[in-house]
Amino acid sequence: MKFNIVKAAPVLAAIASAVLFSAPALASDLKIVMESRLGNLDPILSGSHQTRDHGYLIYDTLFGLDAQQKVHPQMVDTYTTSEDGKIFTFTLRDGLKWHDGKPVTAADVVASINRWGKRDRMGIALMSITSEVKAVDEKSFSLTLKQPSGIVLDAFAKPSGNPLFIMPEKVAQTPVTEAVTDYTGSGPFVFKADEYQPGVKAVYVKNENYVPRKEAPSWFSGGKIAKVDRIERIEMADPLTALNALNSGEVDYLQNINFDLLDIADKDQVTTDRLDELGYQISYRFNHLQAPFNNKLVRQAAIWAIGQEEVMQAQFGAPENFKVCGAIFGCGLPYESDVSAEMAVKANPEKAKALLAEAGYKGEPLVLMHISDIRSLSSVAPVMAQQLRAAGFVVEMQAMDFMTMLSRRANQGPTTDGGWSIFITSWHATEIQDPLRNFMIVAEGKGSYAGWADAPVIPALTREFLTSTSPEDAKAIAAKIQGAVYEEGIFAPLGTFARVSGYRKTVEGVLPAPANIFWNISKTEQ
Repeated sequence: MKFNIVKAAPVLAAIASAVLFSAPALASDLKIVMESRLGNLDPILSGSHQTRDHGYLIYDTLFGLDAQQKVHPQMVDTYTTSEDGKIFTFTLRDGLKWHDGKPVTAADVVASINRWGKRDRMGIALMSITSEVKAVDEKSFSLTLKQPSGIVLDAFAKPSGNPLFIMPEKVAQTPVTEAVTDYTGSGPFVFKADEYQPGVKAVYVKNENYVPRKEAPSWFSGGKIAKVDRIERIEMADPLTALNALNSGEVDYLQNINFDLLDIADKDQVTTDRLDELGYQISYRFNHLQAPFNNKLVRQAAIWAIGQEEVMQAQFGAPENFKVCGAIFGCGLPYESDVSAEMAVKANPEKAKALLAEAGYKGEPLVLMHISDIRSLSSVAPVMAQQLRAAGFVVEMQAMDFMTMLSRRANQGPTTDGGWSIFITSWHATEIQDPLRNFMIVAEGKGSYAGWADAPVIPALTREFLTSTSPEDAKAIAAKIQGAVYEEGIFAPLGTFARVSGYRKTVEGVLPAPANIFWNISKTEQ
């Protein structure tokens, strides 16, 4: 599914340039405001989009997707595949250096793959059918599969969730349960750890050692050219304050402008644009370990109670700003299905009440975590709470910022000990579009993804998907997984949307992409 692009008044730079004899002076810094604060600095440990965007500034990837979702080499120069489809051999391109000037080696890549393969869902799937990853020499490495699979390059190029960011070997040897503390990368910008102020700002400077590819940039492929000397990521929690700062020129780029604030954008000074046409899925997931959602019928009742239309309308207003969609792998994407989707799309409080009665629900209170600092999620929980109460649930809504929610949801205890019942999040379409990368379907028990669902049928079907031999078989398996997700009450989608970003008209070269990327951007003086 794609959203239409919304833009402000056309830029007048072309008219101005016709009467100038020289190019405008370039500014050396770029001030950006993102949707939520940057808390975790390890993009392998954390799948948050804030950490992912931080990762794209300082790290590089082996492969990258272009705007047609085709895979292209990025750090890799050439690669070969054996006749039996089991052995992939890769050679790194010339000129790759870490921020400290040392060369990137195959050993660094192998260590990075191994760490990523213990954390990322698609990486875990790939490593489950991998017998060996090893360095062949300083610049070449190989991956040997137990059986042929077509996911290798797709996994190496996955753009979101936990992208395969390459780190120095000594950094990548950090246990996957611990956050890295050395932020040396080989990407186009260098993270200034000495200037990092959590909750205030993060600073990045141009990597003078970076050698970009020669191809034109497109999404995450091609030349990643740093055209500004310094990027300051400034934290501003209030959306109106952030928009006023953009209008005044105090900041240059604003990741998200609330739909109800678009009319306030200064169209003479600011361009507004949907830079990401694929959009995001908003979804929620239950805590399966604790009452009341340790009962499958109660989970089903909650899905029937909540629905999508009321929630999405409260959050995004006009119907053109969102889509209702019950397909867990996304509408308009390869594995879209309508199996059991009616459970999530239209609220049915009477059905929910009947299921609660059948389950013997005794009014146990549930804790709904309300994300207050992300503008595209801030109205979701209040409406969900209203829908749940209408069906007979006792609901306690607790407000917190997104990073606090990420920390809180690790608590497996009861709500009386700081636990929780429902968390809400959003995933980019490229993160949920198939069973190998969709974290929300994970159902492997207490040691797996937050919510700790235990439904063996889902991982079994996912393994079938991994080794499927035809697109038709894969689609049929994905549909079965969707049916099982709804039957077991693992999670439910709320619908999809695409953000509107804003940037000053002095900013040029902004690239549309499914993540926020800042190479290719230049800025002229006012």
